[in-house]
Amino acid sequence: MDKVSGQKSAASYLYRPIDPFDQRMLDVGDGHRVYVEQCGRRDGIPVVVLHGGPGGGCSPSMRRYFDPSVYRIILFDQRGCGRSRPHASVEANTTWHLVADIERIRTALGIDRWIVFGGSWGATLALIYGEAHPDRVAHLVLRGVFLMTQAELRWFYGGGAGQFWPDVWARFTDPIPEDERHDLIAAYHRRLFSGDMMVETRHARAWAGWENTLASIDNDGPGGESPAEYARAFARLENHYFTNAGFLDRDGQILQDIGRIRDVPGTIVQGRYDMICPPASAWGLHKAWPASRLVMVPRAGHALSEPGISRALVKTMDDLARDLR
Repeated sequence: MDKVSGQKSAASYLYRPIDPFDQRMLDVGDGHRVYVEQCGRRDGIPVVVLHGGPGGGCSPSMRRYFDPSVYRIILFDQRGCGRSRPHASVEANTTWHLVADIERIRTALGIDRWIVFGGSWGATLALIYGEAHPDRVAHLVLRGVFLMTQAELRWFYGGGAGQFWPDVWARFTDPIPEDERHDLIAAYHRRLFSGDMMVETRHARAWAGWENTLASIDNDGPGGESPAEYARAFARLENHYFTNAGFLDRDGQILQDIGRIRDVPGTIVQGRYDMICPPASAWGLHKAWPASRLVMVPRAGHALSEPGISRALVKTMDDLARDLR
């Protein structure tokens, strides 16, 4: 097993950085072109990685959770973010467009079934994709479960998480007049889509800063500002999706439709102290989905890079490699 050497012991379980063997811009229609890459073993077990946000984009570090001698690793930037174009666009950009894009990528790459690996919003999208196309999913690997419910949005944007981070919450709410703070998603929406680039960027950084600060259990206050281009895509896309309740037909839809993946096995990796996606969602999903296994990671928050989270995900993928070969 070719693991990282010369790194701190906390990251020794991650695989060495690898370069893609295939990179392309895929025309998915509606004026959108989506960045897709493949790395690892060309004839390996296919796994598609769904990044968070919406709007977070994929990064080279996401390749390191998979044994490249075993897995054919597919990453892509969802519509409007990362290297996909047009950047920060919300036109023809809904959950159902993304589900169709995933299927378009699978077909274009000649893959019959694959493992679907996603965290946070990526877990949401993985579940929705799985419920739409259960016959195409060999296993779901989910991290930091978000079920796209109003209760979860109220927790994070309605002051619940702010009870634990009052100083950071104040930084998030201060740019909004008091008479608009009863609905921060709507208040930020007006500014993120104002048409004034300076206003959009300033509020995008505030939106991204609130989430990024709470991602890791080791954070103890705001870090540096996100790059303007990244923050604008991240904030606009998240806000667009949350304003529209994830484009789902009804609140609680994912759990209500869980029977569609009753025969699809899954592994849920959840940080015990996740402030962005509290563990109640992962627990509720596990209880409703008998084919799932829940790994609760102690002393871990939300981020993919949390040592305990990363270790559990690498172990999951290594175990699956043995089971599926």
